[in-house]
Amino acid sequence: GGSGRSPVLLRPGIEAVNKPNGSTKGRVHEGLLSSFASTTQLASQPSQYPRNTFSSPPLGPIQNNIETHSLTTAQQPQTATVSITVNTIIMATSSPFESAQKTLHEAGKVVGLDKDVLTILERAEREVTVAVPTRMDDGSLRVFEGYRIQFNSARGPYKGGLRYHPRVDLEEVRALAFLMAIKTAVLDLPLGGAKGGITVNPKELSKDELERLTRSFTRRIAPLIGPHRDVPAPDVNTNAEVMRVLADEYAKVTGKDERAVCTGKPLDAGGSQGRDAATGQGGFYVLEELAKVLSFEPAATRVVVQGVGNVGRSFARLASQAGYKVIGLSDSSGGVYNADGLDVEAALKHKASEGKLEGLPDAKAVTNDDLLALDCDLLVPAALGGVLTKANAGDVKARAVLELANGPTTTEADAILEENGVVLIPDILTNSGGVTVSYFEWQQNESGEEWTEAEVNAKLEPMMKGAFQAMRERKEKYNTTHRLATFALALERLSEAIQKDL
Repeated sequence: GGSGRSPVLLRPGIEAVNKPNGSTKGRVHEGLLSSFASTTQLASQPSQYPRNTFSSPPLGPIQNNIETHSLTTAQQPQTATVSITVNTIIMATSSPFESAQKTLHEAGKVVGLDKDVLTILERAEREVTVAVPTRMDDGSLRVFEGYRIQFNSARGPYKGGLRYHPRVDLEEVRALAFLMAIKTAVLDLPLGGAKGGITVNPKELSKDELERLTRSFTRRIAPLIGPHRDVPAPDVNTNAEVMRVLADEYAKVTGKDERAVCTGKPLDAGGSQGRDAATGQGGFYVLEELAKVLSFEPAATRVVVQGVGNVGRSFARLASQAGYKVIGLSDSSGGVYNADGLDVEAALKHKASEGKLEGLPDAKAVTNDDLLALDCDLLVPAALGGVLTKANAGDVKARAVLELANGPTTTEADAILEENGVVLIPDILTNSGGVTVSYFEWQQNESGEEWTEAEVNAKLEPMMKGAFQAMRERKEKYNTTHRLATFALALERLSEAIQKDL
């Protein structure tokens, strides 16, 4: 990458960058077994990595049980001897990317995926880690770590969100970038998959600091993004204003005022009608199709929604307006429950005024864990990933689970729910309304058109329902689960595009 550093693979789970002075920085990831001390002879093979792939040690607080260690190597042209001592016992657990790849391999067997296509989909096309220096309001300088991973572009420009969270790391972003490539293929969008993020707690930064953070990050990834290259969008803890700043800084850096450089922008900056509610709206269209399969009658169908952020709030409102009985809602502090049904609008107003659902009149307080185990017909995880696990999946009483969050169900929980007869509709279909309307926004920016919300939803509905039907056809064709059927649909489309380049 022109830095004079060549990446060297120390061993599975450790990444490093050789520095000119002979010292090597490495990171030890989750998944390393117990304590170990070893000396390993390694071949330095930069050619195994894309030229535009960078790795660097994490900056700031260590997250997700990742420890950073300084290592010293004997500087030699072809080999390096590295002594590593890890004193902390780290449990061997699957990373998000390993879990996603496991599903890829399972779905690949289902469809008889070409081995060369499988090889392509086992790694990202480009991974970039950047230092993001940001001036604080008190005049001090903090340096955050940012990522942009462009996983696959066989079907079109990279597309994927940008998240700000203290637990963001390379593994998480890599997994989400891969899933975006799958998701755009499920909806048959002419787009690829990418994801980005910054390891930061945005609640600790002022509005001005967040703007400077976004501008600093944009300057460092500007050569990698663009309307026909890579199109970012909002994600966890980012919003329309962050996208406005990104587009503005991109224009300053490149001299090109291109609105289509990102999506999810405010309306006055080229945003699309219907974008804010798109993920929840898309999920509701999936519910309408699922209701036909399971013979759900809205008034008799009890719905529980975990999470009333943008997605959960939109979905709960739409379900209530359609006559579904929403009996449980929750936020990060806990949940509320009424077996006879909640007044969703009153609950959302209470949340807006009080900052939490707790204290809602005519509702019983429940924990988030208890909420997942409520007796209901439809459970909708719409907040964080990994909430349905091996430990609690057996407690789920719902007939069906509609995943609106990204990765809310672990692999172990998947198997338990399947064994218990719970119908699970996966996130890569149910929450793809957001990326679909992002595509609509990109189309409008490119063509100079402006669609009404009614026009947006009229285009979204047949795409979501068509994808649901295509998934159901694969489920019957391959006699498999809904999740693997959805992956199978995506792999059929990705395989066709990838093989054109092989």
